[in-house]
Amino acid sequence: MIKVGLVSLGCAKNLIDSEVMIGHLQQAGMEMTPDASLADVLIINTCSFIDMAKKESIGAVHEAVDGRAEDVQRKKQKIIVAGCMSQRFATELPGLMPDVDAFIGLDQVTKVAPIIEGLMGITRTENSAPDNHVTTQPKWIPDYDTPRFRLTPKHMAYVKIAEGCNHTCSFCIIPRIRGRHRSRTQESVVREVRDLVASGVKEINLISQDTTYFGMDLWTESRPNPRSPVDSTKGHSLATLLRELNTIEGDFWIRLLYTHPAHWSDELIQAIAECKKVTRYVDMPLQHISDNMLGLMKRETNGAYIRDLIKRMRAGIPDIAIRTTFIVGFPGETEEDFNELIRFIEDEKFERAGVFEYSREDGTRAAKMEDHIHHMTRKRRWNDAMRAIQRNMEGLNEKMKGRQLKVLVEEPGVARGEWDAPDIDATVMVDKSLPVGSFATVGVNDWRGYDLIAG
Repeated sequence: MIKVGLVSLGCAKNLIDSEVMIGHLQQAGMEMTPDASLADVLIINTCSFIDMAKKESIGAVHEAVDGRAEDVQRKKQKIIVAGCMSQRFATELPGLMPDVDAFIGLDQVTKVAPIIEGLMGITRTENSAPDNHVTTQPKWIPDYDTPRFRLTPKHMAYVKIAEGCNHTCSFCIIPRIRGRHRSRTQESVVREVRDLVASGVKEINLISQDTTYFGMDLWTESRPNPRSPVDSTKGHSLATLLRELNTIEGDFWIRLLYTHPAHWSDELIQAIAECKKVTRYVDMPLQHISDNMLGLMKRETNGAYIRDLIKRMRAGIPDIAIRTTFIVGFPGETEEDFNELIRFIEDEKFERAGVFEYSREDGTRAAKMEDHIHHMTRKRRWNDAMRAIQRNMEGLNEKMKGRQLKVLVEEPGVARGEWDAPDIDATVMVDKSLPVGSFATVGVNDWRGYDLIAG
C-alpha cells in the first residue's frame, strides 16, 4: 500500500484542495501518514499569494528535499509540489527545483492518485526533469459529491462555493493563479451543506475568492445578449443561497467570508437580516478608503460608496460585526491618503480588522508602478494603523462586559462567538467543562487583549 504524507500551507481555500486530494487518495486505497519519514510520497500544497507565503512554501519544499537526502529510509520517496506556487510558476519551477519529482496545479487535485501511481513506477536519473502536470487557466470546481476528507474539527467546515476571480485588483495575483470566477450551482452547495449539518457540523464557513459574486457568472452565461442588463430574478445569487441554506433543519451557523464590497446589494443585506442561521458577521476586505488609493488599486469602488454601504449594512442588519482588512504602503500612497484611512478606522470602529503592508508581487500591475513606498514608511504606517485598530477593540471589548453571548466551544476552555471566524479572529475564554463542539450561552465579565473572558 502506498503511504502519502501531505503538508498544507496557505488559506482555507487551499485547505479544501488538500482535503479533496486526501479524499481521492483514500478512495484509491492509499494510506495517509502524518510522519514524512514514513511516506512513499510527500505532497506539499503551496501558497503564493504574497512574498511571505511564497518564502514559506519554498522553505517547505527545500526541507522535504533535504530531509529525503539525509534519511536513508527516504531515498526512494517521491516529492510532489502542488497548489498556488506550482500554478503561478508552472514554467519556472521545474528548472529551479530539479529534485522535485512532479508539479501539479489546481486542475490536478482530483487526479493526484493516478499521478502518484505513475510516479511510483519511475526511477529518475540525475539529469531527468520533474514531471510537470500543471495546465494553464484552471477550470475545476468542487461538487457536493467530490471525495473529501475534512481536516477541520468535526464541528466546523469550510464550503467552497466558487473558484477563481474576475477582479483586476492591481496588487493581486490570484486571478492569474486560479483563473476566472466560476460558481457552483446552488443545488450543489445546498446538498453539501445539508450533508455536513447531518454529520454534526455546527458552523458552515462559505468561502471563495469573492463570495458576493456567487451565481452572477451563471447569469451572464444564460443571457442571449451579454450586454443586456442583469436580472437577478432569473438566477441564483448569494442572497438566494443564504435563504435556501437557512431552511436546512438543525442548530448551526452560516458564516460569510471573503465578500467584495462592489457586489453588495440591498437584497443581500435583507437576506442576512432575515436568515437567523447566518451569523451577524461579514468579512469584507476594503483595502483602503482614499479615492486615490482605491483607484490605483483598481477596487471598483470609491470612498463615498464604501461609507454608504457600511451605513446601509449597519442599518439593515442589527448588531452586525464587520471584519475588514487594509493595505498600507501601496505605491503612491501619500500621507494625506494614509491619514484619511486612519480617520476612517477611528470613525467606523470596525468590530474586527487587520492591516497588511503592501507586498510587491511580480506579474501584478502594482509591481510596475512608480512611487513605491520605502519599507520603513510602510512599517510605520502599519504600526499606526494597528494601534488605531487596537484602540477600537479595547473600547469594544469594554462594552461587551455584562453581555450574554452564544458561543461555539472549540476546545476545552476556548470558544468563539458569532463575531469570531476560525483562526483569524479573537476567542472567548470559557469554563473548561463545556463540551467541545457544542453551543453554549455565556456571560462576559472581562477581557484581555483581543479576547473576551466569560464567567
